[in-house]
Amino acid sequence: MKKRLCGAAAVLGVLVTAGALPAQASPGPQTSADAQQARHTLPLGPSGLTETRTTTTLQPGVTLTRIVRGEADAALHWTVEMSVPGGETSPDPDAPPTSLKDKASADALAAGLKRDGFEARVERVTTERTTDYAGGELGWRVRVGSFGSDAAANAERARLKTAGYTGSAWYTGWDGAATDRGPWRVEVLTIDPRAFHGSLSAAYGPDLEERETTSELAKAAGATAAVNGGFFVLDPKAGAPGDPAGVGVYDGRLLSEPVSGRPAFVFHDNARQSRIDRFTWKGEATARGTSLDLDGVNRVPGLIRNCGGSAHDAPTSLPLHDVTCTNKDQLVAFTPDFGKNTPQGEGVEAVLDSHDRVAEMRSPRGGPLPAGGSSVQATGKRVGELSGLARTGEALRLKTTLLDGKGKPVSPSPRTDVINGGPELVRDGKLHVTPATDGMVHPGDPSWYYGWVHKRNPRTLAGVDAAGRTLLVTADGRSTGALGLSIPETAEVARALGMRDAINFDGGGSTTAVVDGKVINRPSDAAGERPVGDALLVLPDKD
Repeated sequence: MKKRLCGAAAVLGVLVTAGALPAQASPGPQTSADAQQARHTLPLGPSGLTETRTTTTLQPGVTLTRIVRGEADAALHWTVEMSVPGGETSPDPDAPPTSLKDKASADALAAGLKRDGFEARVERVTTERTTDYAGGELGWRVRVGSFGSDAAANAERARLKTAGYTGSAWYTGWDGAATDRGPWRVEVLTIDPRAFHGSLSAAYGPDLEERETTSELAKAAGATAAVNGGFFVLDPKAGAPGDPAGVGVYDGRLLSEPVSGRPAFVFHDNARQSRIDRFTWKGEATARGTSLDLDGVNRVPGLIRNCGGSAHDAPTSLPLHDVTCTNKDQLVAFTPDFGKNTPQGEGVEAVLDSHDRVAEMRSPRGGPLPAGGSSVQATGKRVGELSGLARTGEALRLKTTLLDGKGKPVSPSPRTDVINGGPELVRDGKLHVTPATDGMVHPGDPSWYYGWVHKRNPRTLAGVDAAGRTLLVTADGRSTGALGLSIPETAEVARALGMRDAINFDGGGSTTAVVDGKVINRPSDAAGERPVGDALLVLPDKD
């Protein structure tokens, strides 16, 4: 067994200022990718900010680099941003509030606030261009006061509430201004396949429909390190909490269908040839030479989280992030990985045994599956289709096929996992930020883009550099001690770390980094570490 490297001998600390080149921070010969990562400080705040990097070797081929950039900024302050909370009836704590208005509406609101004795101001919000979004003016926001602490801002918020207004305490360091001096806190796991003898793996716990924390998933697998993974269902009204809201391939098996055309991170257990691709899929239920198209895999029929499903979904068949599209006529396949029971409700369910024979036609649908079995559920108009196809005692075969960005079938090996994400951040070493393509631009709702893309939040991202190394990165946020990143800043950071290709994972309160079973970052949820849908694990040496 290879000896685990730990302790002081495995740690290198580097102080970096603009123009300074840090010493090589990991053992072995320096590659061009090493040099690039060392040469570039993070492109956050003004040039010349102090940046410290401490690199620890966790096991052969795996390093953790902890980066702190900048310092507390006396120019930043607390305020109250006036809003109509968009997430008031949703349990999703990351739902952006409705904060932006047209100028006339913002002026009218500010005038009313001033009449009631509040120090209100109106501010224009513009956002930068990305690869597929023109940017420009998003709208106008209304803010009240300037305070030295969140307690003072929340006291003003309470006074506003008493007067009939709604707002939230807000730290101006989270706005995303290029002049902010920080601080930022970033954790970087680097897996070098040339020296790595462990394995990379995606984990979702005992079943798909339950959520576990990243640290629980890491401990259960004995992982050296881990980060949270893709987007997932959180609201029970949007499906089964914990179910991936996008593609999920685990040990080569497609257990969750793609949000059509959105990107995902593809990786193998040996950490070689990690990549980003865009996926679609097709699925069929076939009996006696007749086939029916499937609408989904391992999700509640009729509820399509993040949309991007079929042509008859409402309000759209295109990706639309954090929106649950609906369709009352669905055919959805299930494997035992979903949970103890398949979803209950009106419709019919063909339950298959381990030999793909129909063991039972269940109506209403929902219940346990036989050992090694599966099922397919139908709702609405598709009930008649399935009832006409499936016959008790006869074979009914379910087939799913993953299609790559060129529409070609993909057959992942048992050593391959795929985790959903979006938007893309870097492609071929160049900034390639795709919020419009990936559903992060909500028509008629600029506040959503403002809160999710434009503002700074905790972020998790993954990518690969020019040397073929896999990088897993978290950036803390939503505190005065760690400002977080906007999506454009996330892309800039990915490129500065040397990533050739990079993708955004689930962030906000989900952002978590774990080493040796312990959370090493500061998750932003008030309750602490958030249970998630899946995680990407770095497992110890195999021998």
